[in-house]
This record gives sequence, C-alpha cells and structure tokens, in this order.
Amino acid sequence: MSQARLASKDPARIKRGIDTLDALSRLARVPGMRLHPWMRHDRTDIRWLPINRDIELPGDTPVPLAILEMLIGQASHRVIHDICGCRTGCGCERHPHDIGCLLMGDSAIESDPDTCREVDVVEALEHARRAVETGLVPVVGKVRVDNTIFGIKERRRLLTVCFCCDCCCITRFTRHTPVRHLESLFPRLDGISVSVNEKCDGCGDCVDRCYIGAIRMVEKKAVIGERCRACGRCATVCPRDAVRVSIDDPAFAEKAIERIRAHVKYD
Repeated sequence: MSQARLASKDPARIKRGIDTLDALSRLARVPGMRLHPWMRHDRTDIRWLPINRDIELPGDTPVPLAILEMLIGQASHRVIHDICGCRTGCGCERHPHDIGCLLMGDSAIESDPDTCREVDVVEALEHARRAVETGLVPVVGKVRVDNTIFGIKERRRLLTVCFCCDCCCITRFTRHTPVRHLESLFPRLDGISVSVNEKCDGCGDCVDRCYIGAIRMVEKKAVIGERCRACGRCATVCPRDAVRVSIDDPAFAEKAIERIRAHVKYD
C-alpha cells in the first residue's frame, strides 16, 4: 500500500513508520555504519530549491525555482499526489495536507490512481506555485527510497519533487547523516551560499528553524555550519534581514539539471 493511501486510511501507522525511520537514521552516526542501499550515491541525488524572493543573483540569472519549471516542462509525465503522507501522519498544523509530492517521468504513472492524478504542465506548475506560496520548500531529484514509498519499481525513470515543511518532512532526518555523505547525496545548488551579516543580534530564530542543525550561536552571533544545504529557511525567518542567500554561478540551473539527468531519465 502506498504512503499516500496509507496516510489517508491510518495516519497513526504512518507516524509510527516515520518514527522508525528517525530511529534508523540515527544509526548513520555510528562509526563504521554503512548507509542503506537506498542511499547509495549512484541512486540518490537531491537538492533544495530556496524560495526566498530576495536571493542575490548575478545579472539576468534565473531564480532557483526556474529549475523546477524547466523539469516540469520537459517531463514525459507529471503526476500530483493529493495528500502528503508526512504532514498527514504527523498531524501538521502549519501547512496544508493536500499538497502532496509531484512525480515526473515514465514511472510516475505507476502511482496509485486512488491517491494521485496525471496532469498537464499548467496544472503541475500551479501545484508547485501553491506549495511555494504556503511556505513549502521544494526538494528535487532522484530519491531511491521514493520508489518504495510510492510502490514503483526502480527503473531510474522517476523524478520526485517533495514540498517540504520543516516540522514533518522526512528530510529532517538528514541531521543524522554524516557531512561526507550529504555532499554527494544532498548537495547544494552550484554557486549558492548562505551568510550572516552584521545585522545579526543573536535572537536565535534561525537556529530554532534549522531542522537539520546547520546553524549555531557563537558569541551571540549565528554561524552557518558545513551541514547547511542552503534551503533558505533561515533567511525567511530572520527578523533583521541578517541572513543572505546568494548565487554567484549564472549556470547553476543548467548544472543542476545536468546532474539530475545523470541519475534519472524523466523525459
């Protein structure tokens, strides 16, 4: 049974499954422990697309969300899931439960028809825009575990777009993943950086919001650590506009799509 159907029928069971994933993910911290085969570097490659409107970009460089628009336009099939299993199972109170994942590629149409529907480019773009408008951050790429979650055979023809909240999404378990693995499994966008300027007054809002533990306070100032995947949530919540997200590589979008294509064929 797919995650979406299970969540609609038995949210408590999904919550137990998520708690189990949390416990298992902590094993990644044990010295010598190997990653699960689903997380092999040749089977998973995902990245966040920050939704901040004030990202600093060179010249006429497109905003990060242009990557998602390109992928939607090029995909052979686009399937929208009508429920987010994570938010439903965890009882999310901050974001809508009816904004589920967007799957693309030939394998996307193998999804459970009771919980999803195939859509055209226009409706897929509207789904993505609605998600972003509610504050959900897209995470895009090839995610091997999604084949199991959605009950789809692995053929390397499934591209996933998960619209993440920081309270329920299973991407929060990456806080347990060693940095050496994050660099290959969950890279930043090319050329993106996150910095803290002199406006920081040490309020700690960004630390509280960073659900992968990539920010800490040092002498009452926020410091961005190497675990940062540049999702941009910290910049969104900073009350003093002290956190800046910038991209200095005009070709970042093309590079991201090229890397995704190396792991999955979606068109």
